[in-house]
Amino acid sequence: MTDVARMRQRSYSARIAREVLGAWGARIGLAWILLLAGVAVFAPFLASSHPWLLSREGSIQSPVLAHLTAGDVMLLTAFLAMLILWRLHLALYRKGLILLAAVLLAGLAGGAWLKPPQIVIYEQYREAERAGVYDWVLHAPIPYSPKDYLRDVGQTGLQGPLAHAQHRHWMGTEENGADVLSRMIHASRIALGIGFVATGIAMVLGVIIGGLMGYFSGIVDIIGMRLVEIFEAIPQLFLLLTFVAFFGRSLYIMMVIIGLTAWPGYARYVRAEYLKLRRQDYVQAAVAAGIPLTSVLFRHILPNGVAPILVAASFGVASAILAEAVLSFLGLGLVDDPSWGQMLSQAVKSSTFNWWMALFPGGAIFLTVLAYNLIGESMRDAIDPYLKKSR
Repeated sequence: MTDVARMRQRSYSARIAREVLGAWGARIGLAWILLLAGVAVFAPFLASSHPWLLSREGSIQSPVLAHLTAGDVMLLTAFLAMLILWRLHLALYRKGLILLAAVLLAGLAGGAWLKPPQIVIYEQYREAERAGVYDWVLHAPIPYSPKDYLRDVGQTGLQGPLAHAQHRHWMGTEENGADVLSRMIHASRIALGIGFVATGIAMVLGVIIGGLMGYFSGIVDIIGMRLVEIFEAIPQLFLLLTFVAFFGRSLYIMMVIIGLTAWPGYARYVRAEYLKLRRQDYVQAAVAAGIPLTSVLFRHILPNGVAPILVAASFGVASAILAEAVLSFLGLGLVDDPSWGQMLSQAVKSSTFNWWMALFPGGAIFLTVLAYNLIGESMRDAIDPYLKKSR
């Protein structure tokens, strides 16, 4: 069989995925995102003051498991479900529904059965270990939780990497004395979470509104375009600042606002694709066969016009991460939870430049945004026929 015949046998999505993964930029970007996702999923086991295992008077306990939350269980379940679904020959939407159901069930079960302590005393394990209470202790690779401010050690705020002789901090400590590497690991959850959730909200709104505009055209298109122009005129950052000032700092409010202000771009892409595809023979045949409108819109037309949306989504995730980082850098992000932008704002304190607080959080933001942009550019190059002809 010739190469041309093999290419024709592959589906369109398989050919695009093969071309995207053939680009070095996309490979590097995908490797960084996968590394970040793995770190985010296993963060409680990678960086925690609660030991993995300890033995006390012959009784073996696992404090890290006792402090797992429903959110931790949901992330672990999502990771395991994706590994299992990866090899199953099911339609993509079926895999998505199974994954969603598994995550929701895990969240409900975790919320019902897991009861982590409300007040956490991080130094109790260190003090008991120094007193010789335990027979043996197995710690996490980074033995510090992101909110463990090392009160039992003394003043450890803004110490450089490996500055403390007894307690090693590979990336130093932040202003309150917490380990920077631990906060970097746990902050990856917030960065990925706000990127995917905010982009997901924007994509759903953009697909629905853009699809209706493109399919019906006429007066629906005119009203929809005016709505798009109104939302495009809303400054996202000022709206975020206003909501934070009135309703307080909340990650969920940030996700919703970024999603509600980012959908017009997706709506424009979807509208253009639907205007092009609505007169195709297979769409007319589906309408003539009496198939419901929702099925025509989202089952027959959408799969053939979804490629440009995926390109825009990769850039959208990067923009959402940057928006959260900017807000945290300005001191209007999350208060106690770790965030790359909030750590970056501590690079200059009392006229002193703390280089580790600029290098590590700033480098993580730069690499994550760069990774999404590399993937997005590779997808655009693979999808755009004019770029292929010009090579």
